[in-house]
Formats: sequence, structure tokens, C-alpha cells
Amino acid sequence: METILEARAIKKYYPVRQSLFSRQTDYVKAVDSVDFAIEKGETLGLVGESGCGKSTIVKLLLMLEELSEGEIFSNGKTFADFNAGDLMEYRRTVQVVFQNPYASLNPRMRVGDIISEPLTAIGKPPAPILRKIVDEALTTVGLDPEAASKFPHEFSGGQRQRIAIARALACKPRLIILDEPISSQDVSIQAQLLNLLKDLQEGLDVSLLFIGHDLATVRFISDRIMVMYLGTIVESSDADTICTDPLHPYTKALLAASLPYRPNPERERNVLPGEVPSPLNPPTGCRFHTRCPVAMPHCSHVIPELKEVKPGHRVACLLYEDNM
Repeated sequence: METILEARAIKKYYPVRQSLFSRQTDYVKAVDSVDFAIEKGETLGLVGESGCGKSTIVKLLLMLEELSEGEIFSNGKTFADFNAGDLMEYRRTVQVVFQNPYASLNPRMRVGDIISEPLTAIGKPPAPILRKIVDEALTTVGLDPEAASKFPHEFSGGQRQRIAIARALACKPRLIILDEPISSQDVSIQAQLLNLLKDLQEGLDVSLLFIGHDLATVRFISDRIMVMYLGTIVESSDADTICTDPLHPYTKALLAASLPYRPNPERERNVLPGEVPSPLNPPTGCRFHTRCPVAMPHCSHVIPELKEVKPGHRVACLLYEDNM
């Protein structure tokens, strides 16, 4: 299977000076040694609470932030090895759909110009071809091609997000990064957008990186899921396994917090105590031990490694360490 994108031990630390007159600098460890790969035609889900580092990973993949350490590979090359042509091709083949369509669409531009803007940035095609691409993109996401002549304010929130998806599709990408693309929509619109994305992924054979905080939603669209906590990956496996046989206590808590398919008064409650610790001063040992309901004494000082405990199922938890 072809690998579209691969991240190896990527880190992003933001320097923070303790005070105006202090020379000592601390670091916010937003992303701390994360590995993953996205294969051709698959959807990889990334789930975790707000502030865990998901959006920082998006910025790193879009080259909006520089890596502190680690490497990201595309087409066999790292970002550091890209020449001008490689960079242009990467910009074309990796597109993004942001969370808020009210902010990501320019209100002063017509929809047709919004969708064609990425194409003009990488080499403007002739006007007839450009119009055909715009019409096809709008049709693909379920909108009338006549929408191209209108402005974003003439559409609902769900329609605006479809326009944002159409803009991403216009460049015929290999990978689309979706940064919580449905969280600002109501439930019925969320379902429509999820079904649209699932159909697009299957019909166009495009890879998706779907980022969210609700495990049930991410499960619906993903082939594989990674669970992130405080800058690190704590568990990863195929979507069904993560949701039916979770191993990490944090994954179990996320699953318990997800909206169930059917109401069940006897459903297990798993409320985590406390707040997410600051990434400026994360806990020693396992970063989750301060909130973990099954924490052991050595969890406070031993850092668990992300290891494969079952075929294709990796978890970073001392409960599954053989020598503990």
C-alpha cells in the first residue's frame, strides 16, 4: 500500500520565558514525539480533548509551523529536502478544510473565485477549464453550479462547509486534512457532511485525516484511529477495535463520554476527575496518571512506550507492560 504522508518522532515545543527579566526559558510541549502514517485511500482519525495538540499537528503538516524535532515525509522526501517544485506539488496535493466556514471563506469573494483561488496560486488554467473545474467541484459536494456567482453570506453554515470542501477538491488532492469540520454545525447537518465525506473518500480514492473530539463521530468515518492526550499518542488501532475493545483508560473515558447510538440507563459512567494538565508543565511519568482511575504508584515516574500489544493495536500504558 502506498504511503501518502508519514511523520516520524515529530515534536513542536513553543518557548515561554518565565518573566520579563528572566533568562530561563520553559517550553510548551504541544506535540511530543508523535509517529503516524497515512496510506492511500484511507481515513485516519485523530481524536482527543481540546488542547491536546491536534491542531498543532495540522499546522505542522501544512508547514504553517516549523518542526522542533522529527521528520515528515511526502513522496519519499522530507520537508527539509523539498525544492521549489516539490513544495508546489505538496501544496496542491495536500488540502485542508477548517472548522469554521464563516471564517475560512472570504466574504468579499464570490464562491467561484473562492474555489478557483488555490488553482490560480499554482498556475492559472484557461477560463473555460477553470469554470468547468469549479462546476464539477460544486456538483460533487451537492451544490448547484449556479452557486459560483453568489457570495458566502447567501448560504447556510452547512452549505458553506460544502463550499470549503469543494475548494479542497478542486486541486484534485491526494490528502485532505479536516480539522473538526463538523463541530460548528447542528446534528442533522453533521450527519449530512459525514455522509458526504465518506462518499467522497470512497468515490475519489482520496486520503483523509479527520480530526475531532467525539470518538463516536470519528469512528463513523475512519478506518484507523489515533487517540491523543497532552501532546502524545496513547492508543492507535483500527476504528472498530478502538471503539469495541479500548485498552487505554483515557480511550475508555472518551468512549463513555460519546453520545450512544441507543439510550441506555445502565450505561457505564466514566467521568475523569480534574482538568487536563498544562503542557508547559506536564506530569512526570505517564501524563495521564493524575486523572487515571486505575493509576499505579510507578505511573508517576515511569514513561510508558507506545507498544503493539495486539496485532495492529498499540497502546502506551503501564498496565500492559510485561515487566511491571
